[in-house]
Amino acid sequence: MTGIERDELREVSAAVLAVTSHLSVRDVLQTILTTARRLLDARYAALGVPDNKGSFREFLADGISDEQWAAIGPVPRQHGLLGLMLCDPNPVRLADIRDHPKFGWWPAAHPELTDFLGMPIVDGEEILGELFLANSRRPGGFTAADEELLRLLAAHAAIALVNARLYERSRELSIVEERNRIARELHDAVTQKLFSLRLTADAAASLLREDPDRAGAVLDGVRKLAAEATEELRAIVVGQRPVDLTGDDLSVALRKQVDLLDRVHDAEVRFAGRCVPRLSDDRLEGVYRVAQEAMHNALRHAEAGRIDVNLLCRNGYVVLEVTDDGRGFDPLAAGEATRRLGLASMRERARTLSGQLTVTSSPGAGTTVRLAVPTDA
Repeated sequence: MTGIERDELREVSAAVLAVTSHLSVRDVLQTILTTARRLLDARYAALGVPDNKGSFREFLADGISDEQWAAIGPVPRQHGLLGLMLCDPNPVRLADIRDHPKFGWWPAAHPELTDFLGMPIVDGEEILGELFLANSRRPGGFTAADEELLRLLAAHAAIALVNARLYERSRELSIVEERNRIARELHDAVTQKLFSLRLTADAAASLLREDPDRAGAVLDGVRKLAAEATEELRAIVVGQRPVDLTGDDLSVALRKQVDLLDRVHDAEVRFAGRCVPRLSDDRLEGVYRVAQEAMHNALRHAEAGRIDVNLLCRNGYVVLEVTDDGRGFDPLAAGEATRRLGLASMRERARTLSGQLTVTSSPGAGTTVRLAVPTDA
């Protein structure tokens, strides 16, 4: 085995190990993409995973700077050759991409592409995405051997995407099972306590005029039942650490929640953030719950088309911002809108976390919920 072959084997091995590691799906896809560009000696590489809205849920590029990526503009749509590769499982190898009948155009800041090698990412008969390279540095462009190697890497990308899908399904099933368990506990314990509480309170009310002393004794029973119901509710709630937070950093947990909501709702939900300093369990769950409440309010009531969730660390605080482009409201107005949006609940949670919650909104101008919580340090 030559030195070059050993290097190639090492690169492929790294891509395989990435799939079986505990990296996020995005990190795995980025590893595969970088490996493909390096092994096939291409100037540019990209990998796209489509959404159901004519665009891409994930679109990664390798070989361009962050400044170039920002100048190019938004993620491409599923049109032209990119759209074709999501419908046809066969690879595409071209001496010049501009000669393909489906070639359309690219933005002004987009690098000029010439030779091209595209490979659909396939699981059975389903096309999960596409992986492509452009501008080979080798004389003669991409070869049949390059095509086979890219096919292998695309197969590893398919494994990563299928694993991620299976994980999300199992996570959703876990959430359903947990909700069913809570419902059973509420029915078996708290609901029966509340029923007894109601009967006892009725008895006390009927005795109040006829036998006040006896009514007082019955009211003592009401207080006891109420205390027991409160304790049982607290025990159920305390045990409900969100599934997403088990073993995950807050930014990872929020990204998973955002990805899930983006898939099941018409609105576009996006996350930006990074690892934050470790928080106590109470603060970790509190920030997560406020994010959930803010996102669900935007989805349920604001008629938002886009929701952005941002998480960062600034001046000793973990800062969460949830912004939507929905219909907005007047945060100072009392009444149904304030009650429905759950602002009181979020403010109370922020208070218990020694945090600061601000809500910026006006009718027709969207809403931003901002929570700042001190780090444990």
